[in-house]
Amino acid sequence: MFFFPLQIQTFNVEAPCQTVEDLTNGVVMAQVLQKIDPAYFDDNWLNRIKTEVGDNWRLKISNLKKILKGILDYNHEILGQQINDFTLPDVNLIGEHSDVAELGRMLQLILGCAVNCEQKQEYIQTIMMMEESVQHVVMTAIQELMSKESPVSVGNDAYVDLDRQLKKTTEELNEALATKEEIAQRCHELDMQVAALQEEKSSLLAENQILMERLNQSDSIEDPNSPAGRRHLQLQTQLEQLQEETFRLEAAKDDYRIRCEELEKEIAELRQQNEELTTLAEEAQSLKDEMDVLRHSSDKVAKLESQVESYKKKLEDLGDLRRQVKLLEEKNTMYMQNTVSLEEELRKANAARSQLETYKRQVVELQNRLSEESKKADKLEFEYKLLKEKVDSLQKEKDRLRTERDSLKETIEELRCVQAQEGQLTTSGLMPLGSQESSDSLAAEIVTPEIKEKLIRLQHENKMLKLNQEGSDNEKIALLQSLLDDANLRKNELETENRLVNQRLLEVQSQVEELQKSLQEQGSKAEDVSRSQSPSLPKKTQELLL
Repeated sequence: MFFFPLQIQTFNVEAPCQTVEDLTNGVVMAQVLQKIDPAYFDDNWLNRIKTEVGDNWRLKISNLKKILKGILDYNHEILGQQINDFTLPDVNLIGEHSDVAELGRMLQLILGCAVNCEQKQEYIQTIMMMEESVQHVVMTAIQELMSKESPVSVGNDAYVDLDRQLKKTTEELNEALATKEEIAQRCHELDMQVAALQEEKSSLLAENQILMERLNQSDSIEDPNSPAGRRHLQLQTQLEQLQEETFRLEAAKDDYRIRCEELEKEIAELRQQNEELTTLAEEAQSLKDEMDVLRHSSDKVAKLESQVESYKKKLEDLGDLRRQVKLLEEKNTMYMQNTVSLEEELRKANAARSQLETYKRQVVELQNRLSEESKKADKLEFEYKLLKEKVDSLQKEKDRLRTERDSLKETIEELRCVQAQEGQLTTSGLMPLGSQESSDSLAAEIVTPEIKEKLIRLQHENKMLKLNQEGSDNEKIALLQSLLDDANLRKNELETENRLVNQRLLEVQSQVEELQKSLQEQGSKAEDVSRSQSPSLPKKTQELLL
């Protein structure tokens, strides 16, 4: 990729542009185009670019399509150039897969707009301030794009000559830059050689000094026949050769420096010529722009006439479409009202369902209470049976005591009759009957002491039995009667509660059945409404909305 995000930062854009992914959404490119030409790429055009796209590749592709169309229109309308034989970038690959090669083509088109706009001198100066490797890549991209560009309409021969001269000057400038790079590389190599030779010279001087010290200690250097003298002559000749090589390299270095200065002067002259040619090209471009504006206005007139005809045809169908839209809106309002009513009924049904759940819980509680009360009733009935058996046994005992009492009374009566008969037999011939008191006293006197004692004892026992039987019978009967009354009352209460619970259960079951029926009817109505709420629009309406 020829144009890195760090070079995009020279435009001082607001959006982040640190990585390749930051460029794929198109926001940075749109802001750069607005920096290049704020009059053409105005705020209305920039507002059409979606900023909050995230990872949605469809929105990225839409932004990139708008940017590519804006670049092509800018080249055609403002710069008056047509890009031929240049492979346009595939925005689908950029937006969906972040393709670096396609992104490079898109940035190459933006670079072409920058070096051909009104502020091109500023951008060219910025490019010249970059590193040499980056300059080379950028100039190659510009040259490739300019070779694919051609004027929209053929003008005067002077404009064609200016374009050719501008391209030739650009080529010469590129060659001069390449020569400058080669000379700078050669100077660097010579500097390295000089530094190596100087290091070697210093090492040889050090070695020479050491040898001189050794020579002073041993033989004389002046004697050429001695080994030290021969070594001295060899070193001296080697030193002279190295000095000559050093002088030669320094002379070559000076020559290259002079050549480099001459080339820099030539580059300055070429830049000046390039500026003059750019001014002439701007004047030619302004004239081309005027011609393009006139030609574009004539094209717009023809397009507007065709659009007016198409709009007339569309207006003929607009009345029918409005009526259809009105009918659809009425149906939609009716469906919405039905939906609201169904939602209200559904809320009521949910409330009834919750109430039904409470009724069910109450029924379960009542059934539990009923089972408990039935258990209590069974227990009370069992106790009632036991008490009834006790009452029956006491009643039998009472009857037995009554029969015994009656038998005792008969015995007493018989004894009284026997006593009366005996008294009458003894006193019938002696004295007349006087009064009841005299006869009783007489009978008492005639009764023997054993009979009298037995009679008294029997009377006392009869009296005690009567008192005990009456007290115990009355208490037991009262207790049993109260228990019987309580049991009957509880039984009646449980029977009434059971009847009420059964009636409530039947009412709840009928309500549950009614709610189930209403819910089924509402569900069927909701399905019918959902099926009927998706009507198909007519084909003409769909085309108009699209």
